[in-house]
Amino acid sequence: MVHPALDMYNYHVWANNVIIDRLLVLPHDMYHKEIQSGFSSVAKVLSHIYQVDHTWFEIISGKSMEEALQNSFQLVPEVEAKSLEEMKGIFENLSDQYKEQLASFEDMDQAMVVENPYAGRLETSVAETLLHVATHGAYHRGNIATMLRQMGHTSVMQDYGLYLYQK
Repeated sequence: MVHPALDMYNYHVWANNVIIDRLLVLPHDMYHKEIQSGFSSVAKVLSHIYQVDHTWFEIISGKSMEEALQNSFQLVPEVEAKSLEEMKGIFENLSDQYKEQLASFEDMDQAMVVENPYAGRLETSVAETLLHVATHGAYHRGNIATMLRQMGHTSVMQDYGLYLYQK
């Protein structure tokens, strides 16, 4: 049986693909279009999801949070400038890296300690980290759905229930 946290991560990967595929059929200029919202463009939201996914990947791979944050922050300008097609590719690459790393864990619930330079020490697990990655992504894909509506476009269903039907 698949660990429930791993299934949530798989949902996250699926939902990212669903929203990116939706964005790919919309006018390309709307991806970087500046709008009044929590983020100033869809590109910035998708970049943020990627950056956070990348940060947590580095943490579960053994890097300190401080080092992972520094590495991920350095990626922001490059990632924000990418096309949607390129974003799809880097998300796929990162999910492949996640899956390889996750396959190496014997116990996804084993305790790990994260030293957050802003919030302090956290005792957590890989499983809880995956749940955070999945819920963080869902929250921001919701931002993208709202932004699309603001620009006169519809989004696409990407909820966990639909994932369950399609897996």
